[in-house]
Formats: sequence, structure tokens, C-alpha cells
Amino acid sequence: MQKNLVIVESPAKAKTIERFLGKDYKVMSSFGHIRDLRKKGFGIDIDHGFQPLYEISPDKKKLVGELTEATRKAETVWLASDEDREGEAIAWHLFDVLGLKDDHTRRIVFHEITKNAIEEAIKHPRGIDANLVNAQQARRVLDRLVGFELSPILWKRIKPSLSAGRVQSVAVRLIVEREREIMHFQPEPYYKATVVFMVPDGNGGVTALKTDYPDKLADKQQALALLEKFKTAGFVIEDISRKPARRTPAAPFTTSTLQQEAARQLGFSISQTMRIAQGLYESGKITYMRTDSVHLSSLALNTARAEIEASMGPEYVKTRQYHTSSKGAQEAHEAIRPTYMNVRSIEGTTPEKRLYDLIWKRTAASQMADALIEKTTVTVGLDGQPEKLTAVGEVVKFDGFLKVYGYRSEGEDDETAAVLPPVKKGQVLTLDKAVATEHFSQRPPRYTEASLVHKLEELGIGRPSTYAPIISTIQQRDYIVKGNREGEKREYNILELGKSGKISDKTKTESAGAEKGKLFPTDTGMVVNDFLTEHFPKIMDYNFTASVEQQFDQVAEGKKDWQKMMDSFYKNFHPQVEEANTYSKEKVGARLLGTDPASGRPVSVRIGRFGPIAQIGTVEDKVKPLFASLKKNQLMETITLEEALELFRLPRNLGELEGKSVVVGVGRFGPYLRHDGKFVSLPKTYDPLTVSLEEAAALIADKREADSRKVLRSYAEDATLTVMNGRFGPYIAKDGVNYKIPKKTDAASLSYADCLKLIESQPAAKSKAAAKSKAVAKAKADAKSKTAAKAKTAAKSKAASKPKAAAKAAKAAKK
Repeated sequence: MQKNLVIVESPAKAKTIERFLGKDYKVMSSFGHIRDLRKKGFGIDIDHGFQPLYEISPDKKKLVGELTEATRKAETVWLASDEDREGEAIAWHLFDVLGLKDDHTRRIVFHEITKNAIEEAIKHPRGIDANLVNAQQARRVLDRLVGFELSPILWKRIKPSLSAGRVQSVAVRLIVEREREIMHFQPEPYYKATVVFMVPDGNGGVTALKTDYPDKLADKQQALALLEKFKTAGFVIEDISRKPARRTPAAPFTTSTLQQEAARQLGFSISQTMRIAQGLYESGKITYMRTDSVHLSSLALNTARAEIEASMGPEYVKTRQYHTSSKGAQEAHEAIRPTYMNVRSIEGTTPEKRLYDLIWKRTAASQMADALIEKTTVTVGLDGQPEKLTAVGEVVKFDGFLKVYGYRSEGEDDETAAVLPPVKKGQVLTLDKAVATEHFSQRPPRYTEASLVHKLEELGIGRPSTYAPIISTIQQRDYIVKGNREGEKREYNILELGKSGKISDKTKTESAGAEKGKLFPTDTGMVVNDFLTEHFPKIMDYNFTASVEQQFDQVAEGKKDWQKMMDSFYKNFHPQVEEANTYSKEKVGARLLGTDPASGRPVSVRIGRFGPIAQIGTVEDKVKPLFASLKKNQLMETITLEEALELFRLPRNLGELEGKSVVVGVGRFGPYLRHDGKFVSLPKTYDPLTVSLEEAAALIADKREADSRKVLRSYAEDATLTVMNGRFGPYIAKDGVNYKIPKKTDAASLSYADCLKLIESQPAAKSKAAAKSKAVAKAKADAKSKTAAKAKTAAKSKAASKPKAAAKAAKAAKK
């Protein structure tokens, strides 16, 4: 009999823990949750206290059997899933499904995977925390209620396959509202003036002293008036003030601050950051990565102090203990930090190394001395005039924490103040040039993934474990897209006063409003948001969503009964759903643009089955309506009648190539060329309305060449098997499944038998192929069954209508 069985939720975590435990311990993985709410129906017994109805996932049944067998052979079972609510729920499901007993089961938690932490956890086991489990169940049940009751309404009123969610819908609302702010924003022009003086540099030469006029100038007339004053003014340094300043390091990382900084400093997406952090935690390199605590353990403080003192000196040490200000702080009770502060770098992939380096630096910086800075402000007066000019510079007297973490925090100015040249109070200055430049007020910035997380946290919406799934979901649902936008050309004015005393007036062009990695709402997202905001204002209310999170926290603390919470919510929510179901079934979101001058029929835009479309005519017309897809950069809310009519010029026949027509059109995935039954994506640099046959021919030729390089070899024995050249190297493709080819193998020379051997050696991929084949066969059988059922129903309906028709005819004959 096995003495101890440890069950964790991840195979990577199992592998790491196994290294620290002796032969008396066997470690197995549950691969996440082993059961979830039933997929069919609500999965919730509303009439009996909102009791969740769980089922074991089909792909977990074999694993559950293996775990059950292993628990029977073990004297003690240790449930070691993560220490947050999700981890507690996993432990509870394992306890329940595997039929474990209290006498032989222990629950252990640790926020870092180290030998000491695991040994300490085993010395101090506890029971399963029912409050944490109930908090997780409450979230799962409430989100299922909202999703399952709202989504069918969206299917009827907008289009099939849409979904609504308690938190995801509020996140979409934030992005939609910001987009509308930008749409209605009107930039206001203003001028800013700078004056440059040439002064001695102390080494026999001269250098520039750049000063700023502190006030904004409302228009060109004010800017010209100021420059006219500068023409005759005398300039003198009236004051030089030097003030010491400090910069204090930020607290160690929480989940949200790690996500934000990794996005800003490393360019990582939120989901990428969490995926890498999960791997670092499971391999024992960092502490638990889902936390909103900034606390550090005494062990972490001591090891950080020792490392900083040894590598940088005692003057760089300043031990700090940060305290979490968030009322909802929960889950893990320590910030994200390296498990061993003396490990400055790790082995692993480049992204893993970069993220670990960021975490190490942030943790070390939090325990280091403040940076000491001297700020110098030079004030320049104009003789006989009230106006002042200022120059600000700073010198770092002691770098402190900046030695390891020189990044600016969110909201800080990225520009470092310049070092000023040596000047004296009372020094007379000679103007070199004065420049007044036209600027424009900045529109509100669109959200990035990082700034959206910051906003959600600020509003109290979501928790450490939910930020990444929220952002992934709204993009997967096609409510939001992450992308780039090119800036628009804009003219601006520059007025310059030179030594000659003349003012030049120039106009230059700049690119304004360029966006990179920003979140944009789609038409579907905007229509869904408007519908939910109108009919379910409470669900879409920021304060309500935040209050629900606080109630989950109260459940986790044992201060609130989760089933009473569900009952209170559902009593108010369900009547709104029933009322919404009584509304007209007419589709929402359509916008009338005007009349087509050619046909006199109405032109409108609406959400179609595959996205936003323009439409000429209505379904009531005798002539069928015409449809055209909107371009990717067009929105239903802002498109004009003229722009919509342009879309109906597509698809457009460009002419013939090799005896076959070349057609350009716009589909679900953007503009395309079609020739000889094959499609070629039209690059962004081409407009489908103006692309020529010659340009299309070149693109088709390029695609053919690329395709010819992609297929390295095909086989007469099996048309479905090919050796392909992919993005990450050559691979074997068969029946829609890809198989790896070992490095240093000459892929082009592989024989058919060689390929079969490689396929056989990869059971996981082979299993995937079998599953895919099975799924295709099932789909075909289901389709056949549905067709037969429809035919049967139609036949029954026809048979039933015959006696009725006969009776009706007899009645008519009597009359």
C-alpha cells in the first residue's frame, strides 16, 4: 500500500513537488477541475436553494478512475491544489467525487513551491475551507444564471451565438463608452512657447538654456503678441531654487500590477503574462501569481536584505513592509516575488527570463533606499513685463532603488528632466530664438489590456483570478478587437522669432492619433452593449457589479450565506428577463442611412449573421434586398450613406487572367481576390475599390510561389499526407492534424514509410486525429438524422392536413 498520495491540479506542479518529497509520497495531477456544472440546461436546481448540478467531464472520467484507484491504495491523501477559491473548490470536488474520508484526508496549501514551504504545509494541514468553496460556487452559479438567461434574448434580438456575462458585459461597456467619447471629441488648438538662450558652458564654449512659457496661448494672435514682446524685452535670471526630492519604490507585484507592468515594459498580453507566471510558479521559481496582497514574509524580507547588502552595499538597504489597501484583498497572502532572492536569473525561454527579471527587480527595489534627487528651477524675468519663463532640471544625487528598477510607474512622466548648464542669479541673457508651436488637446486614450485591468481594479470589478479570462473572453466573442490604427495627417503652425528680430510663419504636417495594441469595440459589441444597458441597467451598472464582488468576499469570510445571496439576486433579475422576452422579436441595432438614388430603396446597416452589413431594400420588397459587408475599419455608428453605397460596387470583376475571371470582394475576414476557384487575401495597402488587374495578377503570382514553397513533398500512396514547410520548420500534415519532424532531418527526402513511422511515434497527435475523424463522422450522422427527422415531421404535417382539407371542402360543397 502507498503511504501518501498528493493530488495537485497541474502536471508541471506535480513534477516540481515530487522532487522535494521522498519515496513515501506519490504525486498525481487532476489536470484542473474534474467536474463542472452540467452543460445541458441550467445546471442549477433553482427551486432547491440554487443547488449546483455537477457532472464529471467526459474527458476526465478515465482520470477520475485512476485517482480513485490510487486513493484506495494510499493511507493518507493530501489535497494540494492552489490556495485561492478556485483551488479550494478543486480540492472539495476531489474529496466529494473520490469518496474521501476526513480521517484519511489532509488539505495543504503553500504560496511557493519550495522544499521548506511544502514540508511546513505537511506539518500544518487543515480541512477544506467551506467558505472559500461557497464563494467559488456563488460566482459560478451567478455567472451561469446571467449567461444562460440573457444570451437567448441576444440570439433573438441581435444574432445567434452571442453571449452575455455579468463581468464581461461591464468590461465591454467601458470600452464602448470610451470609443464614443473619442467619436464626439473635438480637438481644441492652442500654442505653447519656448525660448532658447545661449550661455557659457563653463569650459570656454556655449550651450543652450531652454526655457518654457508656462501658460497655454489660446490662439495664433496671442502667440504672435507674446513673440512681439520678446522682440524688445531684456531677459535676466531672477531666481534659482534648488530643492531636494525623493523617489520611493513601488510595492512588490500583485496580479494586476504585474499584468500592467509586463504589458508596458515587456509588451506582453495579459493572458501571456499569466501563462508565463503560472509556469514560473509551478517550476518553483516565483510565489503564487494570483494575489492582491503586497505583503512580504519575514523570510523574504531577510533574504532580500542580505542579497542587496552583499551585491550593492548597506547604504542601498531599506526594509519596508507594505500593506494592502484594497478592501477586497484575499486569496494568497503574499506578493508575487522570486522564491530565492539570491537567484538573479533563471534558465528557460526568453519570455520566462524577461518576466522573472522584472519580478526580481521589482521585489529588490521595494526593499531598497529611496533615490535622492536635487531639482533645480531657474526663473527668467522679462524687464518691465509680468511674464516669466522657467527651466527645470534635476540631478540624481543617490540612485537608490533606481540602480535596479529604473522603470517609471504608471502615470509618471517618461521624460527625465535635463541637467541645466551653470548659470547665476542676475545673469543677463541674450535670446537665441523663441518658438510658439501649435498643439491640439488630446482625446481620451483608448484602453490597452493593461489600462483596462487597472480600470477594472479601480472600480472593484473582478479579482486576481478573473482579469485575464475577462479580457480573453470579450475578444473571443468578437465584442472587442485588439489592434493598431494608423494616424491621420494633420497640419500645425510654427511661429519662430530669430536673432534677426523677424517672425517666420510655417505650416508643417504631423501624423496624429496613431494607435498600437489598443482595444476597439466591434459593431456587435456596441449593439449588444446598447441593448443590455437599455433593458438590464442593473446588470450593466459598475457599482452593482463591484457590490457583487464584495458579497463574494463576504461569503469567503463566512459573513454571508451564498444561497440567500443568490435568492436575493434572482428575485430581482428573473422578472427583467421575463419582461424582455415579451418585447417585439424585431432585430435591434439597425440604422437607416438614407435612400439609394438609383433604386429609391432605403439603405441601412445592421448586424448580419457574419457581422455588420449594409443593406439596400427591405425583406417586404418584391425585389430581394442587396447586401454588402462593411470594411474592417468602418463602424455602423459612423458610416455615411455615400460610404455604404460604395460597398455595393463589390464584388468587382477586374478582367481575365489565364482565361479565368479575377474578382475582388470583401468577406468575413476582409478583402480578397478570387481566381480559378482560389482565394488570395488583399493586403491592407490595397483598396478593393481601386485595385487594378495588373496588381491583382502580381498578388496571385506571389501567392502561388509561396504555396509552392510551402509543400515540400506529396505522396501518390496517400493524397491526404504531405510534408509542409511551416512557420516553425517542416512538419507532416495528414487529415488536418500536424506531426513533428525531428530536427536535423532532411524533410524533403522523407519517404512515405518514413512519414508513417513518425506518425506512429506521436500517439498524442494520432489520438487527436482519431478524435477529429470521429467528430466529423458524428457531425455527418447528426446532420443525416436531423434531415430524416425534418422529413418525417413534414410528412406527418402533410398527412394531418389532408383530413382537415377534405372536411373543409365537404363543408364548402354543402353550402
